[in-house]
Amino acid sequence: MKLTVVWTPTAERELAALWVENPQDRAAISRTANCIDSILGADPHTKGESRYDTVRVLLVPPLGVDFDVDVKDRKVYVLSVWYTRRNR
Repeated sequence: MKLTVVWTPTAERELAALWVENPQDRAAISRTANCIDSILGADPHTKGESRYDTVRVLLVPPLGVDFDVDVKDRKVYVLSVWYTRRNR
């Protein structure tokens, strides 16, 4: 089943901040965000790991995301995003 991936306003702001703060990885950040959309758009219940309640976490370096699936509305909500690379 194909689902629509929606980045919440918070996640969009976090992604934009990561892109601005990490100029050396801008291409990787953009590519990875698109990859996350593809991964979560297809059978998201099997992706990542369960964290709490209905929220799951997915790591696709250099990004990690928290997401929630709304099967009834056929949507996946990306709730937050963070940068996984440390100590460059």
